[in-house]
Amino acid sequence: MENIRNFCIIAHIDHGKSTLADRLLQVTNTVSERDAQAQVLDDMDLERERGITIKSHAIQMDYEWNNKKYVLNLIDTPGHVDFSYEVSRSIAACEGALLIIDATQGIQAQTISNLYLAIDHNLEIIPVLNKMDLPMAMPDEVKDQIVELVGCKRTDIIEASGKTGLGINEILEAVITRIPAPKGDPEAPLQALIFDSVFNSFRGIIAYFKIVNGTIRKGDLVKFVNTGKEYTADEVGVLRLKQEPRNMLGTGDVGYIISGVKTSKEVKVGDTITHQKRPCEKSIDGFEDVKPMVFAGMYPVDADDYEDLRASLEKLQLNDASLTFEPESSMALGFGFRCGFLGLLHMEIVQERLDREFDMDVITTVPNVSFTCYTKKGEKIEVHNPSGLPKENYIDYIEEPYIKAQIISKADYIGAIMKLCLDKRGELQSQIYTSSNRVEVTFEMPLSEIVIDFYDKLKSISKGYASFDYYRTDYKRAKLVKLDILLNGESVDALSALIHVDNAYEFGRKICEKLKELIPRQQFDIAIQAAIGAKIISRETIKAVRKDVTAKCYGGDITRKRKLLDKQKKGKKRMRQIGNVEVPQKAFLAVLKLD
Repeated sequence: MENIRNFCIIAHIDHGKSTLADRLLQVTNTVSERDAQAQVLDDMDLERERGITIKSHAIQMDYEWNNKKYVLNLIDTPGHVDFSYEVSRSIAACEGALLIIDATQGIQAQTISNLYLAIDHNLEIIPVLNKMDLPMAMPDEVKDQIVELVGCKRTDIIEASGKTGLGINEILEAVITRIPAPKGDPEAPLQALIFDSVFNSFRGIIAYFKIVNGTIRKGDLVKFVNTGKEYTADEVGVLRLKQEPRNMLGTGDVGYIISGVKTSKEVKVGDTITHQKRPCEKSIDGFEDVKPMVFAGMYPVDADDYEDLRASLEKLQLNDASLTFEPESSMALGFGFRCGFLGLLHMEIVQERLDREFDMDVITTVPNVSFTCYTKKGEKIEVHNPSGLPKENYIDYIEEPYIKAQIISKADYIGAIMKLCLDKRGELQSQIYTSSNRVEVTFEMPLSEIVIDFYDKLKSISKGYASFDYYRTDYKRAKLVKLDILLNGESVDALSALIHVDNAYEFGRKICEKLKELIPRQQFDIAIQAAIGAKIISRETIKAVRKDVTAKCYGGDITRKRKLLDKQKKGKKRMRQIGNVEVPQKAFLAVLKLD
C-alpha cells in the first residue's frame, strides 16, 4: 500500500489534460511506441472528433523512483461543465489531483469549480502550468493567479508542456512525494467504491472500483450493498491499456470486477461492494446526486423500436450515470422517454452516442423544465411538457421553478453578464469583488430561461472565463402562455413550448422563419403558423415545387397556357387536402439554436 498513488487530472476544457496524460504514459512505458497515438485515453470516436474528453478514463502505470517501484493509478477527467459529474466520481476515488492550468489562458471557470470539488474531498493539489513552450505563455501572471487561488508557494508550481515533454519527470516525482498513499485496513471487511461501469455485450456489466478497506480475490462471493444482490467475482483485475486479470487486489487498489451481471439496474455508480460472509457495517458515501438541468423528450423514429430505445438508454446510463429518463407519450410522436441532461452539449452527445453505439434513430423535442398549473377548480397539475397543459379557459395561474444563480467572472465582462441575466428575467441579489479583478454576482431567475442557450451565451460573452453554478429555490407565479406551431393547420406538439408572454411573439416569429428554411419544399404549399390559443401570431408559407407544365406551349393564345395551369392547380388542391408534411430532425434541433 505504501507504494500506491491514486490521482486524477482536473482542468478547464482545452488546457491540455489528455496530452499531458499521454506523456505520463510514455515516460512510464505504459503505452508501447506501437500503440502510441494522440489522446490515447480518449477511446470514443466522438471524443477524438470533437477533441474533448467525455468520460473519465482510468489507467495504471508503473514508475521506479529512488530504486523503489511505485504503482500510479491515473484518472483523466473531462473539462466541460456538462460532464462535471464524471469529475466528482473520479475525485472520490483519488487521494490527490494534478490541477492543470494553461499558461496562455490562466485560471478559468471550470478550473475553479473542479478545484473546490477536490478541496472538499481533502485531496492533495499539485498545480501544473501547462503549454510553457508556446510563445504566448504568461508564466508570472498565471503563477500569481494560482498562488491567490490555491494558496501554495510559487515554488510548488510545476512548469510543464505536454507537447515537448518538459517537466513530466518533475510531475511524477511530485505525485510520489506529495500525494499520500491510500489509507485503509487490509484486514478489515471488504469495502470497495464503484466509481464507473461499462457494458460489454459478451461479459455483461463490468464495474470499476477502488478498494477502501480489505482485499478481494478471484472467485469470492460478493454483495452490492445498495441493491442487496450477490454475485461471484468471476474475474478481478487492474486497468492497463487493456484490462489485466489478477488473482487478488488489496486496499488502495483501483481495478475492475466481472461478475456476470446482465441487467443494468443492478449496478449503481456510488454503490459499495463487500463480502457476502463478512460484510462491512456501512456503505461508503461517494457522490452527490446529480441534478438534471435540461429535460427533453426522446422518441424512436419507428414506433416499433420503443423497447430497443429503452434497452439502449439503460446501457448508456451505465456508462453515463448523469443521464435520467422516464417513459412518456406524445400525440405527434407516439411513445418515448422524457430524459434529463446536465446541459445542451450533454444532450447532443447522448443523441450522437445512441445513433453510433446502438444504431437508434431518435427525434428529440425542444428542451424544457416542469411547471405547476393551478386550475379554476383548485386542482394542482404537474406539467412536464406543453401538451399536458389544460385549455386556457380552465387555467387559474401557472407557477414556474426559480433558481439562485452564482456567476464568477473577470470584472471586465460584468456589464455584458448583467445584461444577459436581466434579459433572461433575472433579478440581481448581490455583487461581491473577491479580488481586484474577480467578481461574483448572484441572480434569482427562472429555470426555464437558462435551459436552452444561457450557458453558451455566458461562455461566449465572457470568453470562457465565467463559471456558473445554481441551485433550485422555489416556484413563483408567472405569465406563461402555450405557443403552438401549426403545419397546414395541424399542431405539432413536439415543437410547442411554454413561454413568457413578453417573449412569445418574438420566439414564434423566429421559429416560423427557421422552419421555413429547414422543411423541404413539397408538391403543395405548406403554411407554418405560430399560435397562442386560437390567435395566430406569425405565419410563413413554403411555396410548392412546380413542374413547368407550359413548357410545351410555344406561341399561340394565352388561354392555352391558362388551361394547362388551371388543370395543374386542381391537382395541387386535391394533393394539399391529403398532404402530410415530413419534418426533418434538423428542424427540432434548430429551435434550440434560435438567436
